[in-house]
Amino acid sequence: MEFGLATSSFLGTQLIPATLLSKRARALCLTVTATGGSRNNKVYTRLDSCLVIPPPTKFKKPRAIVKFLGGAFVGAVPELTYSYLKELLAKEGYLIVSVPYNVTFDHEQAAKQVYERFNSCLDTIVSSGIPNSNLKPEDLADLPLFSVGHSNGALLQVLTGSYFAEKIPKVNAIISFNNKSATEAVPYFEQLGPLIQQMLPMVEASPVYEMARNASGDVLKLLLDTAGTTILNNDQEALKSFTKLVDQLPSVFGEVGQGVSEFRPSPLENRNCFKCSYSVPHTLLVQFNSDAIDETDLLEETLKPRIDSIGGTLEKVRLNGNHLTPCIQDPKWQIGSVYSPADAVAQALKTIPLSETRVLSRTIVDWFRRFEN
Repeated sequence: MEFGLATSSFLGTQLIPATLLSKRARALCLTVTATGGSRNNKVYTRLDSCLVIPPPTKFKKPRAIVKFLGGAFVGAVPELTYSYLKELLAKEGYLIVSVPYNVTFDHEQAAKQVYERFNSCLDTIVSSGIPNSNLKPEDLADLPLFSVGHSNGALLQVLTGSYFAEKIPKVNAIISFNNKSATEAVPYFEQLGPLIQQMLPMVEASPVYEMARNASGDVLKLLLDTAGTTILNNDQEALKSFTKLVDQLPSVFGEVGQGVSEFRPSPLENRNCFKCSYSVPHTLLVQFNSDAIDETDLLEETLKPRIDSIGGTLEKVRLNGNHLTPCIQDPKWQIGSVYSPADAVAQALKTIPLSETRVLSRTIVDWFRRFEN
């Protein structure tokens, strides 16, 4: 059977048979843009290793700077996977700084690397302003620092708030927190090592992998057009993002092939670290009502004594949605000359998830505004 669409996270992959996807449905699923719409009007700027989205020009200065971390795998290309949510937050007056990162079993290393990359970018922003915007250094001085993390990015945000006491956010929004062990996340994970070791040379030698890494804009356009979507000629930003996504696979496979079978630190070691060292004063925990891998309740239990001891605030909300709600995009569905049942289904399918993502954004904004002064 041919498999057409993979909904992936570091915790597992769900495959949908390609035969069940119509051409238009595939287009809806595969359309990725840097703006939630037209690639002509890219809204982010690359600074150092980060992606920056300024607020609209109607704001004389941002309300705050928001550090954004996405989930595993998808966190490497937040301009593709979180554009809708980030733009909703930016439209409320926030300066969004996304820190792309690659998947690794070493969460401590990942958290420290993200911390260094973000603060390097922050120093550049504060000293030089933001190119191609009206934001000068004086507009960005002394702004509060907030953060948003989803899934594995939520774990990294909490780890950052535990490893460091300086240059950390005043407020965290932690979405769909997950700190499961690798063996819990993927049953029989320890047995995958020898299999992956055998597969890795085939993956790296695969013509598909080579084409993905080395594809010209024309080849990428052909691949996406085959699925029924449209991409502008010579869209190097999309090509760069696509390559980043693909490039994570061999390194992860390599770790498994070398016998790595568990995250470092372990989930228990992380929880003990949170209990003793978490230092972000105000934390909002967000969970969804259809999320089987969420561990927000356990995180609340872990953080509460620590946050109470530092005089902070901890709140939890439960929203409609699932683990992928923060990643929902707003594809520009092209209705045909005759409004068909497929058009009606596509619009209905996108309306509910988009409304759930908007509620998520509104919840985060309401939380942030309590601590802007």
